[in-house]
Amino acid sequence: MQCHYCDRDAAYAAESEEVRVGLCEEHFRERVEELAENEGLERIRDQVDVRQPDHE
Repeated sequence: MQCHYCDRDAAYAAESEEVRVGLCEEHFRERVEELAENEGLERIRDQVDVRQPDHE
């Protein structure tokens, strides 16, 4: 699986409502920082399922 934002291999996969998106390490960190600054992780923690993708 590739990162949703670039051509690198995904280090993580985020899934919501049966939609899976791969994220490389750099973009994963950027998204987490944005969420922490803008929405608060506590509010979305239970809604987001983040795990390492299966190696396909």
